Parts: sequence; structure tokens; C-alpha cells
Amino acid sequence: MSLSCPRCYSLNIQTHNRAKHTGGVIGGVGGTASGIAGALSGAEVGGTVGVWAGPFGLALGTLAGALIGGLVGGATGGIAGAKLGEVVDARVLDNHQCLDCGHCFSQSA
Repeated sequence: MSLSCPRCYSLNIQTHNRAKHTGGVIGGVGGTASGIAGALSGAEVGGTVGVWAGPFGLALGTLAGALIGGLVGGATGGIAGAKLGEVVDARVLDNHQCLDCGHCFSQSA
């Protein structure tokens, strides 16, 4: 199904996805902060796993656990924020713009 402008019926349409991009950034930042907070437990687990290799293994395991906690939290938050942003784009914002007449509209319009 082609999306066309409700005003001039042009098929030359641009999609903005502003809420998706914004939600992804905000979710990524929030998820990273949450992941860093949870990284303490990840660092503890990593240190426990790395303790068999001595002091170097303990340090490396702790660092790896903290990094993995931050990365997983950031990725999860970014994905959740982007999905929420998609819903906002589709249902709330005028996410589409006709490049011929300049009219902004939502998909349901």
C-alpha cells in the first residue's frame, strides 16, 4: 500500500520518525544508567567467575561484568524507547510530509 498525500494525492512522501529517534536516544541513555547501576551486580558476578584466574582474572572479570551490564542496559532501553516512539509517531504526531505541497499528516489522515 502506497502512502499518498491527503491534500494533493502525491506519492512523494517523507517520513520523519522524530519520536522514534528521540525515544531511542532517551531510552538508550536511561537504559545505560540503569545498566551501570546494575553493573555492580554484574561486576560481582564477573569477579566471582574470574577469581579462579587470580588477581588479574578477578579484575578482568569485574570489568567485563560491569561493561556487559552497561551495554545490555543501554541496548534494551534504546530498543524500548524506539518502539514507544514508533507508537507516538503513528498515533500522535504528523509523521509524514508531502514533498510536493508541504502538507504534514499522520498515516490515519
